[in-house]
Amino acid sequence: MIERWSGRYACLLQSALRLGNEQFAGRLGIAVRTVATWHSDASVVPRREMQQLLDTAHEQAPAAARQRFALLLAKEQAAALSTPPGAQALRVAIAVVIRDSDVLLVCRRDDDAAGITWQFPAGVIKPGGKAETTTVRETLDETGVHCVVRQHLGNRLHPVTGVLCEYFLCEYLAGEASNTDAVENIDVMWVPRNSVPRFIPVDTIFPPTLAVLEEQT
Repeated sequence: MIERWSGRYACLLQSALRLGNEQFAGRLGIAVRTVATWHSDASVVPRREMQQLLDTAHEQAPAAARQRFALLLAKEQAAALSTPPGAQALRVAIAVVIRDSDVLLVCRRDDDAAGITWQFPAGVIKPGGKAETTTVRETLDETGVHCVVRQHLGNRLHPVTGVLCEYFLCEYLAGEASNTDAVENIDVMWVPRNSVPRFIPVDTIFPPTLAVLEEQT
């Protein structure tokens, strides 16, 4: 059990339930903007009434969802304990770039990338660097596509890699999609948004990202 819920723990519960922001807000009976606040500020501590709502949501969750939450929580706590004082845990910025009815994907060259092949453009956020800047720069470096960040979708520990990921919804500006980082990638392509689960296992897609793709379809 969680003694005191934070924005981060609430987001972990949302991820375990595999719900988008609107669905999670509906489950709790709260405003969508409150869920968005938890994603933008992981350290925020919800008021007492909200703590009780989160307790109830956790208690009433299916057993499989409670197990996923426990695993996510354990990974989160283990990562915090393994990070030396003053050091920054590995963070990755992920760009969900939308162009009309398509979304941009890259195919990694690394054969042992924890089972991940197709994914959204991504890059490591350097210590002291801004996640938004990394998102735009890495997308351009990998694909030749210029984009702009429109919304922070939230963050999570990736269920496959265990890396802390920051997700951003981005708008296409210009550029022809091409494989401009042949060292890491073998292909780059625009994919219809409703076809993304054919390239990326749906159970590994960040729920808010999946919700955005479904909303845009």
